[in-house]
Amino acid sequence: MKWGIILLIILGVVLVGLIVLSLIGRKLQKKSDAAQENIMAGAQYYSIMVIDKKRMKLSQAGFPQIIIDQTPKWLRGRKIPVVKAKIGPKIASLMCDDKVFDKVPVKKEVKALMNGIYIIDVKGLRSGLDTAPVKKGFFSKLRTKAQNVLDEEKKQKKAKETAETKKGKKK
Repeated sequence: MKWGIILLIILGVVLVGLIVLSLIGRKLQKKSDAAQENIMAGAQYYSIMVIDKKRMKLSQAGFPQIIIDQTPKWLRGRKIPVVKAKIGPKIASLMCDDKVFDKVPVKKEVKALMNGIYIIDVKGLRSGLDTAPVKKGFFSKLRTKAQNVLDEEKKQKKAKETAETKKGKKK
């Protein structure tokens, strides 16, 4: 009887926790959607020549002090994707979206959808962008290695069989 009451209390606390997390999640999702709409509202395409790209801390990226001051303190220590690019005659440090960072080619000219110093999307200017190969997971790498070992064993068996049949024919 006593354990049943404790179990019900724990179940109630977990249920209340899930409801609170759901409400907070919806609220954060709405904020994220509103921010994304604001970013897309003022976005324009620019032709840029990408010089270099790295992940580095905000303070090391070479952004103006006003941008560093406006960034929340918990974000200042994180590494962010930074692209050094030539926009017209001027070289600038640009922030990049995480999803786009891998698509940005180095030392090539691209057409970038930008809002201020934030790169939202990139397209190839004269040709398509080279896509990076998809990284294999641990188990797929392991499976590939095992398959290579099996294939090698089959080749060695065939080589032995052919060598034995040749010996048998010579006798």
